[in-house]
Amino acid sequence: MQVCLPVGSVGKRWVGLALLECVRDSIARHHMLDHGETVVVGVSGGPDSLCLLHVLTSLRAEYALHLHVGHLNHCLRGLESDADAAFVAQLAEQWGLDYTVEACDVPALARASKIAIEEAARQARYLFLARTAAKVGARRIAVGHNSDDQVETILMHLLRGSGLAGLRGMAPVSRLSDLRLVMQAATGKGHRLQLIRPLLGVQREEIEAYCRAHDLHPRFDRSNLDTTYYRNRLRHELLPFLESFNPNIREVLLRSAQVVSADHDYIRTHSNRAWSRIVITESGQAIAFNLVGWRKLPLALQRSTMREAIRRLRRSLRNINWVHIDDAVRAVAVGNTGKRATLPQGLEVVLDYDYFTVADQGYVSPAPDLPSMSQIELTLRPPDRVQLPGSNWSLAAHVVSRTEVKDRNLHPTSAWHAYLDYDVAGELLCLRPRRRGDRFWPLGLGDMPSTVNRFMTNAKVPRACRDSIPLLVSKEHVLWIAGWRIDERAKVTERTRRVLVLKFENTPAP
Repeated sequence: MQVCLPVGSVGKRWVGLALLECVRDSIARHHMLDHGETVVVGVSGGPDSLCLLHVLTSLRAEYALHLHVGHLNHCLRGLESDADAAFVAQLAEQWGLDYTVEACDVPALARASKIAIEEAARQARYLFLARTAAKVGARRIAVGHNSDDQVETILMHLLRGSGLAGLRGMAPVSRLSDLRLVMQAATGKGHRLQLIRPLLGVQREEIEAYCRAHDLHPRFDRSNLDTTYYRNRLRHELLPFLESFNPNIREVLLRSAQVVSADHDYIRTHSNRAWSRIVITESGQAIAFNLVGWRKLPLALQRSTMREAIRRLRRSLRNINWVHIDDAVRAVAVGNTGKRATLPQGLEVVLDYDYFTVADQGYVSPAPDLPSMSQIELTLRPPDRVQLPGSNWSLAAHVVSRTEVKDRNLHPTSAWHAYLDYDVAGELLCLRPRRRGDRFWPLGLGDMPSTVNRFMTNAKVPRACRDSIPLLVSKEHVLWIAGWRIDERAKVTERTRRVLVLKFENTPAP
């Protein structure tokens, strides 16, 4: 970001040309404008927005622009607010510009939304500008943020514990949807609108000098002196105090933001690549990550993907506290199954065996489309086929001679296929869910019996599936935990004469 030089006591013509050239350079450098387009200009009536409107009017012929002035009366200062609205409307008429002026009871909006006045005003203002842009067919909205605003924004994010996205400050060009507003609900096109800041490289001192040089008479907003507002305290109290330690603190913060911005862009690129590899499922309620893949990521990408998950699920959330991100990353990195971590606005992280979810608190993952059954029993007499109630899944069973089955064919091609010694299994079989006290000898563990519950825990069977997984049971014991393991005693051996072939099949209804 280029920052123009202080104006000092130079002549009026130089002031105008220097600032105009700075803005022209920013427009070209950041591709802010296309030839012949319509631009909505947010004008409050103060020095910044008045300077911006005058500069864009000066460049109107050069870019063949159609400028549309937008002003929202926040109804915060009574008659003064009304006078600001009248001033902007009159100015637009004098300069031959189209305009839209509306009013919004921001105090009432803040009370209804239970948010601070500053945030309510911001939300109302950008939603108004978005509606205006949609009405006039504009793709870009220009606002008058300057380099001093940038310094204050960086410092504000630093004090609140922001990540890189906040510490880089405001971007010269950004999507309006990145402001965490529900733009689509307001305009239907929020994701397409761009916010441009042509004065972001210009100091407030230069803007005030420009207004004097061009005989512009901006409105004075007394609320800018009210230090009960957080940003005003930064401007009038904290920054002067910091300048007593380093007179160049503003330049230091701006340079730091440029470094952070480049780092953020680099990490964002790699984070987007990682996202496509580690996200298993994504919906408006939950995002599930591959746990092993996520844990292999560098810490920077772990934090970045966690922030991105929160952003996608809570698009209106502006400030994501670093503590929340750190707690969540730490929980996923070293936590065990069932571990939870709280996130902002009713979100939480929940660990499972091989994945974790970022979702609404209390969210229950939909059960996968697997063979499942409720607390009933189905009798199976091979050869037979039984349909699982309320499901497209069925279990087919038939018996073949051991000589018909080659050893190499005894390895199931799916976890839902199994081969058992039929003489061990018996003729009368039962298909049912697990019961308390069920015992099992997992294949491969020899004489190592286990309860079914313990096996499911050790095998990391998803907790939500455990009560519905079908078990094939004989009179004596559990033969098969479908989808996971057969019983050691029922395996096919050299002594086996007949083989019970079992296969679950998913056949959608016609």
